[in-house]
Amino acid sequence: MSNKQSAIRDLTTIKDFIRWTFSRFQRSDLFYGHGTDNPWDEAVHLVMGALKLPLDFDRDMLDCALTYNEKKHILKLVQTRITKREPLPYLLGEAWFMGLPFKVTKDTLIPRSPILSLLESEFTPWLKNYPFHILDMCTGSGCLGIAAALVFEDANVDISDISEAALLVANENIARHQVEDRVHAIHSDMFKSLTGKQYDLIICNPPYVDADDFQNAPAEFHNEPELALTSGEDGLNFTHEFLAQVAHYLQDDGILVYEVGNTEVALQAAYPNIPFMWVELEQGGNGVFILTKEQLSELLQEQK
Repeated sequence: MSNKQSAIRDLTTIKDFIRWTFSRFQRSDLFYGHGTDNPWDEAVHLVMGALKLPLDFDRDMLDCALTYNEKKHILKLVQTRITKREPLPYLLGEAWFMGLPFKVTKDTLIPRSPILSLLESEFTPWLKNYPFHILDMCTGSGCLGIAAALVFEDANVDISDISEAALLVANENIARHQVEDRVHAIHSDMFKSLTGKQYDLIICNPPYVDADDFQNAPAEFHNEPELALTSGEDGLNFTHEFLAQVAHYLQDDGILVYEVGNTEVALQAAYPNIPFMWVELEQGGNGVFILTKEQLSELLQEQK
């Protein structure tokens, strides 16, 4: 009898499948970093997500028996998670960001930007005026831009991406969170489709992983779209081009909030005279900086 047949025969309840999945994950060389950070939480998320049940489901109900098809579905997800190293949000088709659910597919990165903690505090103290016009570039699933629209309820938000497939997902998330009147998805290669626009706040979580980091990354990351992760040998190809243009798209009191992760060191070396404001993030993470319109304009002058 196969392991699958044994599991279907021997496992009965939700609790059984969480315990069994946890045991399988413990014996596997998995990477946890797409919503959970340990095998127990990953097992709970997988089983409850597969059954479309909330994580705060009544504990007394965990003894409920599963149907044959429910068992098969869970076993298939566990097998795929282990053998193909697919991140769990792709298997479930959903990720959570700022307490909100977002559809994700393999055309989008899985939301995890540390810009989240700045958004929750409304970018205090750096944002001086209310941001009536916001841009989220490299939006992917649309999570940052949609969350910004929900935080700043009087703002209009453009979310842009070079990937048309990602924008299809973003548009579904716009509809899901009922912000169609204020959030607009724009297909754009950087600023090419944004001519003449200016914003009070520009958020960008671009591709920035350098070649070595990408090559040595856990297999789970190689299931995400490489276009959204890598940007040349040092990870800065996109950033160089972006910084040379972004000042033209900011209002006078506007700010740029930008993530470069571990490429922070290479960026500072490339621009030793730029006063990057590196933010200490309450929820962890690194490599997020803020620049004002004035500072970015000075960068343009230096490059002339």
